[in-house]
Amino acid sequence: MVRQINFDMDGTIANLYGVENWLEYLMAQDETPYATAQPLLNLSALAKVLNRLQREGYTLCIISWLAKTTTPAYDIAVTNAKIQWLAKRLPSVKWDMINIVPYGTPKQTLGQGILFDDEAPNRKAWGEGAYDVDNIIEILKNLK
Repeated sequence: MVRQINFDMDGTIANLYGVENWLEYLMAQDETPYATAQPLLNLSALAKVLNRLQREGYTLCIISWLAKTTTPAYDIAVTNAKIQWLAKRLPSVKWDMINIVPYGTPKQTLGQGILFDDEAPNRKAWGEGAYDVDNIIEILKNLK
């Protein structure tokens, strides 16, 4: 298997859908929920295992969609909010690649290896090596 680990953000590591009125913000093209979403897992533990895996030769990547209804200016704002979220909450992780792409972009065209994603259609399209959001850290700890 390719030694690449890919993460979706919204609903996988960031609790976008837990931000009060998140959909109203997105419909108003306000990136606030992307910036203020709380983590969905222990990010200190995640960073520790990701840094170990990167030292062992894995590449670490983000593959995350932009909003469904958007403009070029909003795309820039959302991209910046997501990058800042990662920098603020996972500062020790040096991502090899961050792909913030238009909504609906087939994620399997942007990466290989392992994908963690909350959406079943994305995991199905990815095929082998796709995981839901349950037990992310434990799955990563078991990688060699």
